[in-house]
Amino acid sequence: MHSTFYQRCFQIATVAILAFALYEILSPLRSIIGWAAVLAFIVYPLHERLARRLRGRRALSAGILTALTPFLVLAPLSVLGVVFAGQVARLIAYLRGASFPSYTELLDRLSAYPLIGGAVEWVRENAAVSAAEVQGWMTDSVQALLKSAATMGGSVALGIFGTVVGFFMMLFMLFFFLQDGRAMLEGLTRLIPVESTRRAQLVKYLGDVTRAVVYGSAATALAQGVFVGVGFAIVRLPSPVVFGVLATIAAFLPAGAALVLIPAVLGLAFSGRWGAAIFLACWAGALWILENVLRPLLTAHHAEVSTLAIFVGAIGGTAAFGILGLVAGPVLLSFVVALVRFASERLPADA
Repeated sequence: MHSTFYQRCFQIATVAILAFALYEILSPLRSIIGWAAVLAFIVYPLHERLARRLRGRRALSAGILTALTPFLVLAPLSVLGVVFAGQVARLIAYLRGASFPSYTELLDRLSAYPLIGGAVEWVRENAAVSAAEVQGWMTDSVQALLKSAATMGGSVALGIFGTVVGFFMMLFMLFFFLQDGRAMLEGLTRLIPVESTRRAQLVKYLGDVTRAVVYGSAATALAQGVFVGVGFAIVRLPSPVVFGVLATIAAFLPAGAALVLIPAVLGLAFSGRWGAAIFLACWAGALWILENVLRPLLTAHHAEVSTLAIFVGAIGGTAAFGILGLVAGPVLLSFVVALVRFASERLPADA
């Protein structure tokens, strides 16, 4: 008979080796698996309804939804990528050909305003860098950003799923996630070493957190991006699709889509288009109302999610996983916060 110490060491070493091997196998497919899991989570309620309509034939329901995915996902993303790249190219050409006031002229205009004129003069006199240096830095940064965006936008659909082969691998996984996802999840949750009632509470809590992030943050960000793009199109600002996409990404930040709208309002005002500036300012107010109505509506009956977790998760997730990280990052970080809260409920109160 082997000693208990030897058995424990053997078990730990075996688990570590298998975990490392599993990581090496799945790491190249993490983006494909991640998108399949996200899409499966989003369409799973529809899958449940369709399966009931089909008298419990879950495989048929999963097959129908999987077959529709290329038309509902790949086609819109391809169109968006082409339009995005084209509008970025036109925006670069517009910025190169348009005559904008120089940084010095802009400061002169701002100095004429009574409320902020004194502060602008103080900044001009005490700034450590010259106006030419600031203007050159801003011009180079904007052009570099737009060129990178044009390169990314030209292959946005394949940039999300990797390659055409990767896309069809994602569809293959999506089918099985829809068909057998509940059984997979139940099998994994049985491994959690807590009593069954507590385990069911944990699974429900994590599910609520995921729905709150996906429907409350991601869906709200998408709605804000569409709203900003429509506003830009109404006032006839260049490249509304580009700024709509930027607003969608900015919606994950604490300042939200205001990072895109406020510079646009100021730019319209400085160019003398006061009517368009006032309209876009009112449009920004309507966007604020939309966000405060839509987010609670989408997250109704779901868990409360930390704004800090969404912000840090979106930034770090994008750096680690690309576009998928906008959803995966906040979900994973919110999972950690939820697990800490869930575990703290079991701790005894201080006497």
